[in-house]
Amino acid sequence: MSELKVLNSYTRQKEVFTPITPGHVGMYVCGPTVSGESHLGHARPFITFDVIYRYLLHLGYKVRYVRNITDAGHFEEEGRAAEDKISSKAVLEKLEPMELVQKYTNLFHWAMLQFNNLEPSIEPTATGHIVEQIEMIKAIIEAGYAYEVNGSVYFDIKKYSENYPYGKLSGRVLDEQLETSRELEGQDEKRNKADFALWKAAPPEHIMRWVSPWGEGFPGWHIECSAMATKYLGGQFDIHGGGMDLQFPHHESEIAQSTICNKETPARYWLHNNMITVNGKKMGKSYNNQIKLTEMFAGTHPLLEQAYGPMTIRFFILQTHYRSTLDFGNEALQAAEKGFKRLWEAYENLQKLDVPEQDSNAADEALNSKVNDLLSGMDEFMSDDFNTAKVLANLFELVPVINSIKDKHIAVSALSNATLNRLKKYFKEYIENILGLRSENAGDNGRLDGVLDLLIDIRKDARTKKDYATSDKIRNQLQELGILLKDEKDGSVGYSFQ
Repeated sequence: MSELKVLNSYTRQKEVFTPITPGHVGMYVCGPTVSGESHLGHARPFITFDVIYRYLLHLGYKVRYVRNITDAGHFEEEGRAAEDKISSKAVLEKLEPMELVQKYTNLFHWAMLQFNNLEPSIEPTATGHIVEQIEMIKAIIEAGYAYEVNGSVYFDIKKYSENYPYGKLSGRVLDEQLETSRELEGQDEKRNKADFALWKAAPPEHIMRWVSPWGEGFPGWHIECSAMATKYLGGQFDIHGGGMDLQFPHHESEIAQSTICNKETPARYWLHNNMITVNGKKMGKSYNNQIKLTEMFAGTHPLLEQAYGPMTIRFFILQTHYRSTLDFGNEALQAAEKGFKRLWEAYENLQKLDVPEQDSNAADEALNSKVNDLLSGMDEFMSDDFNTAKVLANLFELVPVINSIKDKHIAVSALSNATLNRLKKYFKEYIENILGLRSENAGDNGRLDGVLDLLIDIRKDARTKKDYATSDKIRNQLQELGILLKDEKDGSVGYSFQ
């Protein structure tokens, strides 16, 4: 198998992935801010890093995957009058802040389950790590890279940049930041406009507040990830992931804070997925195109022509390399829905093919060579910066071969037993275990498919015993429920949903 290479955003180079500890990988991914319902923008990063997590496991690594929950404020460059999104939304919804946090955390977890995402190893919360954040801020002050003003603490960007390459990850130039920083609350008390808050003094009306050495307040946005990554992965770890929109200021600030505290750059490899657009426009409230995941699944947003299942969305996202932009539109999603159905049906047909007890002399060398080359190519593509788009392209090239064998246009003996077994193994490994796809009708962990398969087996036994009354009853009652059974010529039974 090819050695794994990743595009490191920090160096802008494709590099061979070498973990700090052989056989082990530490990965931190910025999680959601649970001040509202998860939307389409949350789908791409968490599906992307779920596949990366799955592939690292496939390669045999023991992975500690840490993905945080931001449940204590969230500013954008201390933006919008130091607005705390959690507190503001809690007032609007007439809920306690932590009641609101729990509501949207539950919804986020539900959405991740629909996408068939694996759970992270650790899912820490910002509010659960206030002590660690305060200790880290104290260390930064003691090192001389932060200062306190009126109960707030700011990171001194200018001093940091004299000794470290601030802006290397995002490509931002410090002088430009000093000139273009927005006029926001608290700017007058900063030494430089580009300085960011590590801790903010809480005004009387601020609901979420904690006691600190600098008075009652709450942590800045960036410090939480530095504190939690350090606690669970150490001063330096292997992979830090997130959306490209987080490179600046969030990840740039994380690097600065952690470097001062831990005396080294926090992550060796920085991976960023690109953004999504909706019908060619950036997703945002002003465009009325910020589609909630529940709206995607139900088809209730005005921009949607129909409902789109979680597996259709997952498949659509994986059709494009994670570092490329991705545009959501009805036509593209409908094409993805058809493409996924075609791939899954071929996978089911492949599972039903029996491997002959003995190899036949009728094996087609050219066909065997083609199949094996396509399978080997999938390993190469995934090891080349997780190129799921090319993996899917190879899987689709194998679909006609599978369908031709199923329809008996190609004899199963045209493939050697070794090739057929490898084909079955690769389809299962890649489609289910690495890409994380499952039947769109699988519901809760495929239980519906299991029940249907059981009913089909019972019906098959009844037909064998010429108990046509039971056989017809199963078929007719399933049809009343909108499930159509189709008896194939080879004795197999397929089903579809009305």
